[in-house]
Amino acid sequence: MTNEALIPVVGVITDIRKDTPDVKTFRVVTPDGKKAFEHMPGQCAMLSIPGVGEAMFSITSSPTNTEFMEFSIKKCGCVTSWLHSCEVGQMVTIRGPYGNGFPVETAFKGKNMLFIAGGIGLAPLRSVINYVRAHREDYGTVDIVYGSRSMDDLVDFKEIEEEWKNEKDFNVFLTIDREQEGWDGHVGFVPAYVKEVNIPTDRTAILCGPPIMIKFTLQALLELGFNKEQVYTTLEFRMKCGVGKCGRCNVGNKYICKDGPVFRMDQLEELPSEY
Repeated sequence: MTNEALIPVVGVITDIRKDTPDVKTFRVVTPDGKKAFEHMPGQCAMLSIPGVGEAMFSITSSPTNTEFMEFSIKKCGCVTSWLHSCEVGQMVTIRGPYGNGFPVETAFKGKNMLFIAGGIGLAPLRSVINYVRAHREDYGTVDIVYGSRSMDDLVDFKEIEEEWKNEKDFNVFLTIDREQEGWDGHVGFVPAYVKEVNIPTDRTAILCGPPIMIKFTLQALLELGFNKEQVYTTLEFRMKCGVGKCGRCNVGNKYICKDGPVFRMDQLEELPSEY
């Protein structure tokens, strides 16, 4: 993190896409039409609305996108409710990037990749997936297992259907929790589906979703023969100030905002049980 990351810049919302009943994706640029700053997949930014509040969000667009940044935001509180009520042209402030990001240029390079997400958990992974797509020659086969409560709650569904499924050596497995009229795909929970698909163990896996999903999905991966050194996740939901001052994200001797939010699963074992 540089000193510039502490200084907010003005951003303008230029596009709002409704992904699900409670998730919208906001496209943000500076007033002169440029990207606010550079980032790596998995890093976060602080969006602020003066007089309303500020909150930390994953940057869901890939750093290979040089024109704008995007944030997929679930309506769940004061700041997010305000954002969901705003219109194109609204000004906000944005600062960042924060966090360590996924090791796309080191540990991931040359590997087969497995992305597993539940619900809004796809948002932080979208940046990584599209980074891999933009640098296709640097990575092997890509498997994506994504599930949500219903067909209507699948984030980025159009992009998945029209782009990801047509990418070379990409395998996309979608599931919803319960049967629904109009859905002819798989029905069931993500952890069980991961075992059913029986993904080969020569993958580097990234998990993101509700804690209970991560818990049982990790167990499923271990049963398939993965080890915890192959599995990564992100804990950005614990971040608050982003600079290690407020203490909200302190777990043991780690600050999620400074030491994370990306961790390997074996690294999380070193943290106390409060996590």
